[in-house]
Amino acid sequence: MVIRERYLSKIRPFIGKDVIKVLTGIRRCGKSVLLEQIRDEIGSPNTIFLNFEDLGNRHLCTYDALHDYVCERIGSSREPFYLFFDEIQEVQGWEKAVNSLRVRTHADIYITGSNSQLLSGELATYIAGRYVSFVVYPFSYAEFKTVSGDYTFDNYIRCGGMPFLASVHFEEAVSRRYLQDIFHSVVLKDIVKRNNIRDVDLLERIIAYALANVGRSFSATSISKFFKAEHRTVAPETILNYLRACEEAYLLYRFKSQDIHGKKVLKVNEKYYVADHGLREAVTGENWQDVEIVLENIVGLELLRRGYQVRIGRIGTREIDFVGERQGDKLYVQVCYLLHDASTIQREFGALLEVRDNYPKLVLYQEGSFRGNYEGIPAVRIEDWLLEEPQD
Repeated sequence: MVIRERYLSKIRPFIGKDVIKVLTGIRRCGKSVLLEQIRDEIGSPNTIFLNFEDLGNRHLCTYDALHDYVCERIGSSREPFYLFFDEIQEVQGWEKAVNSLRVRTHADIYITGSNSQLLSGELATYIAGRYVSFVVYPFSYAEFKTVSGDYTFDNYIRCGGMPFLASVHFEEAVSRRYLQDIFHSVVLKDIVKRNNIRDVDLLERIIAYALANVGRSFSATSISKFFKAEHRTVAPETILNYLRACEEAYLLYRFKSQDIHGKKVLKVNEKYYVADHGLREAVTGENWQDVEIVLENIVGLELLRRGYQVRIGRIGTREIDFVGERQGDKLYVQVCYLLHDASTIQREFGALLEVRDNYPKLVLYQEGSFRGNYEGIPAVRIEDWLLEEPQD
């Protein structure tokens, strides 16, 4: 088992504090195991751990049933209690139960969910201002290396970082089948069911388009035109709603564009990246054909893991792949597969050289003969950068 220290270190300061700890992220990214690791670290016998995807707990999937059950378990005890509720969105009106338990029992409460809108509904007003949230991602490359033995970065490009794959030793056929099952589970449970989507075929086609075009600028209008060429009329607003539902289920991440000189967030040239590039391989089978944009996906998600708010940089006609902002600092990053000939070097470093500030700039590449830096901007192999101990 990988001890997910990067998350634990962020959660520890809140253990025992009167705020609800909320862990969100795409289905099967490791939230349940992380919840167990928190429970094990606390080490108290006074714990209640409930997974609401377990049919054995279906009788507790209303707020009053859950509330009464927990109150009965705690009774009149004055000892601290720790409550762990996994996939809490399966409980109808869960916010009412959680808030009442926080007030009535003074328990330390931890919950997980698979949708970013978990805390944005009307009932969420019950716990507004009384929670702290953490997004959990699939394994980083560093975590992948701790469990994959002799597997290489090439294997990571193909398989991605869904934690369960370690238990099947990242065997390619088994991994592909598992990832396809996750994909359909996310689509059906976290997108279709939650959003009452009737045209599942259209949703799947929109997702397929987004996955095929990871890291490329496109708009709802361009997708609408694509469907029109296939003799199917779909309104851009419908496409936007479906893409938004994919974001809420943590399947896709949308990176906005920013004019670096004007400091203006642009409404065009947004890009989408997938939560786990292994899902893209399982659905499209094209990670190696599109290795450069898959590398972009890996780097973009790693920046999110490291706590950056990430945008696409625009400077005149040039593009900077990622501009990360974190606690007042910035990091400019260009990503490429090959870095060797003069034209590639000029393209990748040239945009960064046009940025006239003193924040760090970096070119990440995977193959090529270039070494060192160019006019003070370092070039680092992607694989090496991913294994660096990140600075918080």
